[in-house]
Amino acid sequence: MYNTVLAFAIIDFFTAFGLVFGGSILAGIGAVFVFMPPSTLMLKTATQLKIWAIVAAVGGSIDPIRVIESNFLDGHMSPVAQQIGYIVCAFLGAHIGTELIRWLCRGAA
Repeated sequence: MYNTVLAFAIIDFFTAFGLVFGGSILAGIGAVFVFMPPSTLMLKTATQLKIWAIVAAVGGSIDPIRVIESNFLDGHMSPVAQQIGYIVCAFLGAHIGTELIRWLCRGAA
């Protein structure tokens, strides 16, 4: 059980991180093709992708909330804590991805 929970938490972290980081890098490449400043577009894209990366990493916006609601009302706190932990891990991945893009673009902007 512990290994499965930890594995899903790590996968959620890296999924959110990859969505923000990869999406921002690709937006920067696209900006070069259309003669826009890549660092500005990368920073904007990273901040806009952050919330969507969290939603995508945890598997959609409704299912985790439904799991939290139904288990909380039934008094089962372990699944509630797991879902909140997954959301926190996805948030950390998206946030670190955003900060890494911000750090990469700091010298160029």
